[in-house]
Amino acid sequence: MRYKGVLFDMDGVLLENNAFHRQAWREAARVLMNLELSEVDLDTKVDGGRNPEIMARLSGRVPTEEEARELHEFKEGRYRDLARGTLREVLGLSRYLDFLEEQGIPYALVTSADDVNVRFGLEELGLSQRFDLRVLGSDVRQGKPHPEPYLRGAELLGLRPADCLAHEDALSGVRSAASAGCAVCALTTTQTADALLAAGARWAVPHFAAWLELLQAQEA
Repeated sequence: MRYKGVLFDMDGVLLENNAFHRQAWREAARVLMNLELSEVDLDTKVDGGRNPEIMARLSGRVPTEEEARELHEFKEGRYRDLARGTLREVLGLSRYLDFLEEQGIPYALVTSADDVNVRFGLEELGLSQRFDLRVLGSDVRQGKPHPEPYLRGAELLGLRPADCLAHEDALSGVRSAASAGCAVCALTTTQTADALLAAGARWAVPHFAAWLELLQAQEA
């Protein structure tokens, strides 16, 4: 590992939870926006970013504060109901975190999620103590794909973005990290490798077990 710090997105990177988020978005869009979301909508408009920004992409207009709050509460509450008790970590994550700690490489969370979902996800996996450094959606003025979240993440580690490796799964997240100056190893949990590489990722792997194998091969 030639990078001095590592920045992790949460959904689809730490957690195998994309199916729960997508189902919650389908229900929220149907009930609150009278929209039936297609797979294309889910791929291009929903993955990545904060909820008001996603709502604007879906509806074509900026939501009012009341509309955004109603959708957020409905959608995220439904997500937690669907995911509770069934969440699991992306393959190889705990082993990778052990590796980083053994190497003395600090890491932090950079996510668009709110505090409730972050605590829920980390507690479900028993990872709360491992991610005490966090940049949440509420901590930034501009969400992904803007570089601000990853600029804040690098600052939190006390490093230059160029010294950080970012792990993302969404196209907007890859663009955010890459435009901030981070190298990106993307996970193909929600998008294809070709799409992630085209968005600016340097590597695309299915999970952290594969990433550790690649690191070991590079050291050999």
